Amino acid sequence: MKRLIVVLVAVLLAAAPAQDSLNCRLVGHCNTPDYAYGVAVAGSYAYVADGVAGLRVIDVSNPANPQECGYYDTPDYALGVAVAGSYAYVADNVGGLRVIDVSNPANPQERGHCDIPGWASGVAVAGSRAYVAENDSGLLVIDVSNPANPQERGHCDTPGQAWGVAVAGGYAYVADWMEGLRVIDVSDPAHPQERGCCYTMGLALGVTAAGSYAYVANDWYGLCVIDVSNPADPQARGYCETPGSACGVAVTGSHAYMADDGGLRVIDITDPANPQESGYYDTPGRAFGVAAAGSYAYVADEADGLQVIWFYGDGVEEMPSAEVRATNRLPTIVRGVLILPASTCPRVSASSVLIDISGRKLLDLRPGANDVRALAPGVYFVRQQSASSSRHPRLSAVGREPWTVSKVVIAK
Repeated sequence: MKRLIVVLVAVLLAAAPAQDSLNCRLVGHCNTPDYAYGVAVAGSYAYVADGVAGLRVIDVSNPANPQECGYYDTPDYALGVAVAGSYAYVADNVGGLRVIDVSNPANPQERGHCDIPGWASGVAVAGSRAYVAENDSGLLVIDVSNPANPQERGHCDTPGQAWGVAVAGGYAYVADWMEGLRVIDVSDPAHPQERGCCYTMGLALGVTAAGSYAYVANDWYGLCVIDVSNPADPQARGYCETPGSACGVAVTGSHAYMADDGGLRVIDITDPANPQESGYYDTPGRAFGVAAAGSYAYVADEADGLQVIWFYGDGVEEMPSAEVRATNRLPTIVRGVLILPASTCPRVSASSVLIDISGRKLLDLRPGANDVRALAPGVYFVRQQSASSSRHPRLSAVGREPWTVSKVVIAK
């Protein structure tokens, strides 16, 4: 049974054409013993649902060097994970819901479990309840107020196969395979009731919710953005296709992070009706799960465990012509050359330097073309000293000379 899920997922996900990267950089990674399917991040730790290897706890306090610090081998096949407080909640296939105390990350211990009729593929937690996507039976509501004795309080059968679940504002949002998104009122835990549904163009595999929208990982159709402001009548507002099969999704700020055959895909959701891809990173294997915190995405990659990927922004567009560049008042990068206009500031002297995000000086710059092809992709800053600083000796004496600072991004 543990390997059955591998066969099922393999049928779902065919390899996508290899991609490179855009506006994203791999910061660090940590191999896991089996297949990484789900991931959650809390504080300085990432928690990976790692198939037959159970739950892996990875210290990500240094994103460049994530290190496994503990694990708990669940009885079946760990597919999904959520974290709240001192507990990790693992959707463990036919092993049901496992409640694991992670207060000591080096020695996680199971405190209780709840058997379920079928197999658990996804889990979300809100307050004292866990919400389990149980493939055949839909949504299960489990009381976890006593971690040593979690108890099922109610369930709502969905018409499809429940793969993923998110909870927000008294509603559970279930990714229900061929039956799209199901919106379930969980205000009465003993009697959860479906209030509305929205059929997506593909297979609904993963879901998250933020504000008035649910975001569905929609298999071959990528991201589906659904307006759930009226739970009785959710409406699809926009789609953004991804190169492979989208399995997982996380949202932070104005971006959705998709786990896809093509690795991590970053999608700008500022306009819900017109989501646009603004970055990607092709991971070594199939990306199944993703969590996001700040500017980092934490990807559960089937072949290579946990990938920590930095999304550093939308980059710098190449200017279409020298004439247009001449009118641009900000530094611009064109095919490995940093163009520094002399007119960036009327009082700027020739004292200009390129620094990295730590403030370390990398290059002295001059107006016009500066070759930066030797530098790695990433975010940098052009710092220019005002020529008028000599007229402000009091500022100079305390190290507060007037500067102009402009951000530039070197893309691959």
